[in-house]
Amino acid sequence: MAAIEDNNPKNPNPSETPRKRRPSLTELWFKDQQLKHAIFRMQQLQQAHSNSNSHSKNLILGCDPFSLLSDESLSLILSKVPISQHFSNSLVCKRWLVIQGGLISSIKLFDWDFLESGRCTCRFPNLTEINLAPACFRSCWSSGILMSHRLVSIHLDSEIVSDSLIGREGVLGSCSIDKGLKVLANGCPNLSKLVLVNAGEKGLGFLAEKCLILQELEIHCCEDMSLSVISGFKNLQILKLAGCVDGLYDSVITDIGLTMVAQGCRRLVKLELSGCEGSYDGIKAIGQCCQMLEELTLCGHKMDGGWLSALSFCSNLKTLKLQSCQNIDTCPGPDEHLGSCLTLEELYLERCQVRDKVSMKALLLVCDSVREISFQNCWGLEDDIFRYAAICRRVKSLSLEGCSLLTTECLDSVVRSWTELQTLKVVSCNSIKDSEITPELATLFSVLKELKWRPDSRSLLASSLAGTGVGKKGGRFFKRVRG
Repeated sequence: MAAIEDNNPKNPNPSETPRKRRPSLTELWFKDQQLKHAIFRMQQLQQAHSNSNSHSKNLILGCDPFSLLSDESLSLILSKVPISQHFSNSLVCKRWLVIQGGLISSIKLFDWDFLESGRCTCRFPNLTEINLAPACFRSCWSSGILMSHRLVSIHLDSEIVSDSLIGREGVLGSCSIDKGLKVLANGCPNLSKLVLVNAGEKGLGFLAEKCLILQELEIHCCEDMSLSVISGFKNLQILKLAGCVDGLYDSVITDIGLTMVAQGCRRLVKLELSGCEGSYDGIKAIGQCCQMLEELTLCGHKMDGGWLSALSFCSNLKTLKLQSCQNIDTCPGPDEHLGSCLTLEELYLERCQVRDKVSMKALLLVCDSVREISFQNCWGLEDDIFRYAAICRRVKSLSLEGCSLLTTECLDSVVRSWTELQTLKVVSCNSIKDSEITPELATLFSVLKELKWRPDSRSLLASSLAGTGVGKKGGRFFKRVRG
């Protein structure tokens, strides 16, 4: 009790108990637990309602309405936009940049650091086709000398003194190329088409291991030993190899490299060889191993003599193309040893030197079963050489363009020997004259299914200007004023 007295000194009567405090209105209101939950729920709903009102006000004030869409929906919308607007769309925001990059499947690379740093595969993760050739050359941007080639356009150093405009020093090293190819293989395993320059064994090995569906491969500045891993590309169907290109680089591809290709790429359908130094053995290996090969293109080849007779081993070859070749075959050998490519249907010669009668006769003997022949801007195609075309008895289509030495008489004799001819195209062959057409040739023209006859460029110009008034002494544009 003493303790109580000390604690309550103001209480005069210790026998009286202290009065209880009256509960407040708030305590009475929240006394029921269910009522507490109901009021708390009402406060949440009120707060949510206020937030929705503020959100709608923000939308009205100009917030991004595309933020409400999912990435899949926005990707579907952007995929319908024309290609010309893809770059503009990628500049809208970071989200659009990522989504737009995922829609791009084919690019041409100009900066190798962009690939080696990993930014290329991060920006474009769904690439299926990429051309790395422009980025593989060292370009002197400060120079005003621009060299344009089918492969690349680069700025050249004005102090260059070597025979080759680019050479080995103008191409990135194989180590740097291999590092970039490793990044590309890990980031874009769904590649189906690739163009590259100066690739080494390691780089091609990374691609063969990761890019399992690669179907088309184009390698420039390529050598024999870099093709030792070509067998890793199990699904490769189109292969283009460029060894030596005059003025650019001078790599070497011989029968060793061609044999590696033949044994490793047995599913090839198209093969293009540029500046290769093969021979009979290399072409024979390709014909024996690549049973599915349908198209063979030789561009500026440096083949040894006798390679033509190896074409007979290509049992399924349908198209043969010769482009920019200084010679066809320097020593084709006896006619009885040449053989014949029985399945060949199309023969194309473009910008080739065809002055050698022996090699042209050998070529047409090997291709005696051809159905379509085309000569385009070939040098030295004279009457004596073109008469060998009569060896091919099953020709249905003939195209002559830029053959200025060929005459109407020779064309008449060869064309009338082809009983199955259906299509004839003669363009810019100035020695072929309309006035020299015989009645027999005119009768043949009348039964052809398709005829394009524009042999003389001057007559072509006159016919195209007919009815325009040009060449009428200004009568179309000026009127005489009579005083």
